[in-house]
Amino acid sequence: MGVAENGSRIAQVTDVKNDTVNDQLTPDRNLRISGYKIKLAGDDASVGVYFHNLDTNTSTQVDASDIVTNNPSELIVVIPALASGEYQLEIITQYAVGSTLKETRSAVFEKRLTVV
Repeated sequence: MGVAENGSRIAQVTDVKNDTVNDQLTPDRNLRISGYKIKLAGDDASVGVYFHNLDTNTSTQVDASDIVTNNPSELIVVIPALASGEYQLEIITQYAVGSTLKETRSAVFEKRLTVV
């Protein structure tokens, strides 16, 4: 049957404004992130949701006040004011079912997302 997955995983992202899945980002609007063990928890300074601009190699973290929903299988965040380009989404957390990990774990969404 294989080895059970222990890490975090981003399964799908939905731009709520355009109702697009795994494709487009609308700055200053909501993004619904579905996955597995993606709840933001822990006291490490790196815990959060990040948008990595693939053109400029810069990263933008979602402000803590812009996290609307924070559940183990769903996050809803307000997309920061991102410049046009292609982005990769990353979630860093210390969440584990029923506890908090000592080390962070990262989930990177494999599909590129576009800000027009």
